[in-house]
Amino acid sequence: MVVFIGRDEQLRLLDRQLDVVRTGGARPGRALLVRGRRRVGKSRLIEEFIERAGVPHVYFTASKQPPAEELRLFAAEVAASDLPGAATFAAVTPSTWEAALNLLATAIPPDAPSILVIDELPYLTGDDDAFEGTLQKVFDRVLARHPVLLIGVGSDLAMMEALNAYGRPFHQRAGEMVVPPLSPLEVQAMLDLEPADAFDAYLVTGGLPLICDEWPRGLSLWEYLEEALAHSTSALLVSAERALAAEFPTEAQARRVLSTIGAGERTFSTIGQRAGGLQQASLNRSLTQLKDKRVVAADTPLSTRPSRETRYRVADPYLRFWLSFLGPHLAEVERGRGDRVLARIQASWTSWRGRAIEPVIRESLVRLPAEDRGGADGVVGGYWTRTNDPEIDLVIADREPVAKRIDAVGSIKWLEDEPFDSSDLGALVTHRGRLPGAAADTPLLVVSRNGSAVSGPTVLGPEQLLAGWRRRR
Repeated sequence: MVVFIGRDEQLRLLDRQLDVVRTGGARPGRALLVRGRRRVGKSRLIEEFIERAGVPHVYFTASKQPPAEELRLFAAEVAASDLPGAATFAAVTPSTWEAALNLLATAIPPDAPSILVIDELPYLTGDDDAFEGTLQKVFDRVLARHPVLLIGVGSDLAMMEALNAYGRPFHQRAGEMVVPPLSPLEVQAMLDLEPADAFDAYLVTGGLPLICDEWPRGLSLWEYLEEALAHSTSALLVSAERALAAEFPTEAQARRVLSTIGAGERTFSTIGQRAGGLQQASLNRSLTQLKDKRVVAADTPLSTRPSRETRYRVADPYLRFWLSFLGPHLAEVERGRGDRVLARIQASWTSWRGRAIEPVIRESLVRLPAEDRGGADGVVGGYWTRTNDPEIDLVIADREPVAKRIDAVGSIKWLEDEPFDSSDLGALVTHRGRLPGAAADTPLLVVSRNGSAVSGPTVLGPEQLLAGWRRRR
């Protein structure tokens, strides 16, 4: 990205880490583990930080090569870097990571800050059982005594979290930073769209910088889709497939389950049936894997009564859009029939968006202060029964998964030309009466794309929702 939008917080955190390194002391070295889902802009963020920092550095990206080849590539990267002792690696290829990292300590400046980046760190830790222990030992004994900032970057969220977990060699030796996608507010700023249109763009792009980069500023959703679907190599089309190929290179069953959820199935039984009649144990394994990788989210009803009515959804808005409309029809785009794909999207857009926007709105509400949502504080969820009677879009409560107190009950109406009206209000009041823990005086909350034709409930629109993303969590 030419302009960094919405990355100020992450850059400030990186700057603070480097400031600690600059301050010195007996052990000035610091380590930071940076995680975020694939194609979210982690590497570009680190590159921007390095450019602004202006200190000697080496940036190595692991690539799932055999250990000897990874070491050769690492040595070549150090030799080509601007570290003062880079020439040390010009005529030597260490045979072990311990030797490579110890030799690196002789190449970095002893009295000035430097940066060492190991990108795709999980490739090294996953393929070499000894790598974590080696990195911990050399960091403790050697690197931490130098003014160096060691940054490990990875897209496997579960594995990156585990690296710093109790019982692992690197436990409590590194800080952690999550690089999120661009928020709806940042998408709006980047694409110069109206608030409501920014949410549509977020549902399509998922806030992935690479896709937003190819969306010309001010272009409408349908103009952009027409343009993107005319090119089979557009970021909109290829980003998901590449991420899935890297995330699930051999797990065909997990991919099948994910595709079934992306197609709209939400319950355990229907997912198993539509994914090829999977047995319960097999389906459980796939769902656990998908949840561990943060690809699928499992939601439960929020009320004062426990419930086992779990619903599954694709966690990433872009991947959900891709699985629904693009992935199954890539062959049409390759044949030059992107117009057919576009027509299919247009025909289903209103109903698909109505469901897809719900978790985004809930996250937006979480970020708003209580006074901006009718005084209701606490967690935000929804409520449903097995028969979806009732199905309530918004429930604000004091805690989850089982609340002690219901603070507000709400409805989402996300249509361009229809405001929230008296019939919608009547349905909401009826549903409130059937929500465990709600009372006749429990406040009502309405989120509407096109305003409200009735008075009484607190009403929020796209502008108010975007405001929530200005606050840090």
